[in-house]
Amino acid sequence: MTEAQPAGLPRVAVTRYVTPLREGGSLPGVVEGDDLGTYVCKFRGAGQGPKVLVAEVVVSELARRIGLRTPRLVELDVDPEIARYEADEEVQDLLNASPGANLGIDFLPGAFGVEGRLEVPAEEAARVLWLDAFTANVDRSWRNPNLLLWHGDLWVIDHGASLYFHHGWRAGVSDPARFAAQAWDPSGHVFAALHAAAGRLDAEITAVLGPDVFADVLATVPDVWLEPVPGAESPAALRAAYVDFLTARLGTRSWLPGGAS
Repeated sequence: MTEAQPAGLPRVAVTRYVTPLREGGSLPGVVEGDDLGTYVCKFRGAGQGPKVLVAEVVVSELARRIGLRTPRLVELDVDPEIARYEADEEVQDLLNASPGANLGIDFLPGAFGVEGRLEVPAEEAARVLWLDAFTANVDRSWRNPNLLLWHGDLWVIDHGASLYFHHGWRAGVSDPARFAAQAWDPSGHVFAALHAAAGRLDAEITAVLGPDVFADVLATVPDVWLEPVPGAESPAALRAAYVDFLTARLGTRSWLPGGAS
């Protein structure tokens, strides 16, 4: 099982914007950092907002905890000054709208996206299915698998479409019980056929999670991405709300396709 990252994402300053990635609507970009690393940068100022970055971090950290591979994450410090050197006005606007903390995802050179059927160990695929069901991820279909193969191993990426409940917090934090009881539709999921295997792994996976683990995971999210909502005006209050929602979800099995074995 892979190790979780310590609390607080490593902070890396962006030294150069390399190229945009136009596959998604949020226009992430490949950047270089002052640690000599190369990252896919997801920008706080993109149209989907910082909640997508929160979901990316939380679900990536949960993936690590349950034994899945996902690229290393860092907090990328963007200086809008680098926008002066970009000819693309859309990129300039995005850089200027995203000063400070953004999300960096370790760039895996030579990795390629999964297209069509693939052979994956059943237990590993079942863990992916379990994770997506637990976090209500709606974006791992064959049309958009969000899976990479790198050095022969499977890596899970792009979790921004998970944890949809926080998009409904404009009027205040909602009821965790509603999310806990919300069913998840596996139809169209790349590993939908493995719902029985996910059920058999349920007890093992659940044993490594819980409120303390969820609190550790939320501690990795930068304060600036935790925008206040009525009733949860501070980053600490918002972290507690996420922990409550995840804990409530873990206490039910309404979301697990086929239930637990």
